[in-house]
Amino acid sequence: MEKLPDLKQLSNEAKEALIVELWEKIQKLSAILATYEPKLEPEPSPKKTSKNSSTPPSKGFKPNIKPSKIEGSKRQKSLGRAGGGRELHPHPDQTIIAQLKNCPQCGEKVTAATQKLQSVYEKIELPPIRPIITLRERYGGQCACCQTKYVAPVPLGMEPGSPFGSSIQSLVTYLRYTHAISYERLSSIFGEVFGLKISEGAIANLLAKVKTSLDDQVSQILQRLRRAKLICSDETSARVNGQNQWEWVFQNQDVCLHVIRPSRGTGVINEVLAEHRPDIWVSDLFSAQKNHPAPQWQVCLAHQLRDCQYAIDAGDRIFAPAMKRLLLRAFIIHRRRSKIDDARLNRYRDNLQERLTGILSLAPHHPDGIRLRKRYGGLIDNLFLFLEDAAIPPTNNSSEQAIRMSVIFRRVTNGFRSEWGRDLFAAVRSVVNTGKRQGLTAYQSIQQALSTDGSIFSPS
Repeated sequence: MEKLPDLKQLSNEAKEALIVELWEKIQKLSAILATYEPKLEPEPSPKKTSKNSSTPPSKGFKPNIKPSKIEGSKRQKSLGRAGGGRELHPHPDQTIIAQLKNCPQCGEKVTAATQKLQSVYEKIELPPIRPIITLRERYGGQCACCQTKYVAPVPLGMEPGSPFGSSIQSLVTYLRYTHAISYERLSSIFGEVFGLKISEGAIANLLAKVKTSLDDQVSQILQRLRRAKLICSDETSARVNGQNQWEWVFQNQDVCLHVIRPSRGTGVINEVLAEHRPDIWVSDLFSAQKNHPAPQWQVCLAHQLRDCQYAIDAGDRIFAPAMKRLLLRAFIIHRRRSKIDDARLNRYRDNLQERLTGILSLAPHHPDGIRLRKRYGGLIDNLFLFLEDAAIPPTNNSSEQAIRMSVIFRRVTNGFRSEWGRDLFAAVRSVVNTGKRQGLTAYQSIQQALSTDGSIFSPS
């Protein structure tokens, strides 16, 4: 680097020459710098996808899929699929044996002993579908002795009122709230398929009765939730009477409760749990979820993986890649947990915490890397809690799965038009998702809940 000459010792001519020389150098450097200016501009934020954010895959770009097989060829078995077609039913209703008595060519007599089985296959049909109508005639009178008026009792479930029994209630509820079928289409299905005429108004009255019948089951679910040690929670938007509300889910391996409220605040958690304080809470980083009442909190690592990927896509090369590798390592340990003894698991957990401390000492320059470093600096005790107890999941995916049907229902129906419809939907989803955790299908769960003496919970 050249030293600036003493300007006091220079003549006017020398100063002018120096100024011209410096001006020419400035012009050359400015021209060089201009070529780098486009590269110095901040890069635009990467597009959010299902891989780097909570954006659902349905909203992402879908490229054309290349054909994986030759047209007309037999489909190859895929992973987890044995192939070979549908399995034969072990107990068919009837069996038809096709054997020849004479040769089809020359007419020579043939015996059954000379014939070998060539193929076995099934033909399946549905029986004729029609409603079973039971007419009840109730008699009564007045006692000639004491003048007491009386009416003969009827069996449970045969009380006066709606003509539609629990089987119809179960099917209407199942089709409406599991397949999002409208009242108009439900009326058509029952008329055309089942031969049962039922109007849209009758369907609405039937579902109003179903809501009352489900109250006891929802109360049982709530009671069990208020005794749970671990609760996972999430929320999604809902439309009620044209207004935005929020559907909350509170669930674990035993129960699942849905509630829809106008608020997305902590007050909903307090309303549902009342005085109960679970030991462990699993959720994302939404502000209301961060104010949970549990002493321990497991952050959903699936969200954190996507956030790290977004930071990588945005240009962070220091913090996010290292953090993503650490989270993936934690998932690998979780998947292998059943094969790892306690001593080794403790070493793995300590190693993860040490590596986390090292990663937090990094000094990222990218804004997204700085943001993530600040976030995880406050979550040191909440990232790997699941390695301390096998009952704690590393993600909140089970909560997102529980509200997936709610999102589909909202998109198909555009929401609810009444408060009771909102509450009925939440009750049905609570029953269906709790029944799933008890080993029941959606239809079985609704049937059990609406039966006169049934319950979705197995006898303890």
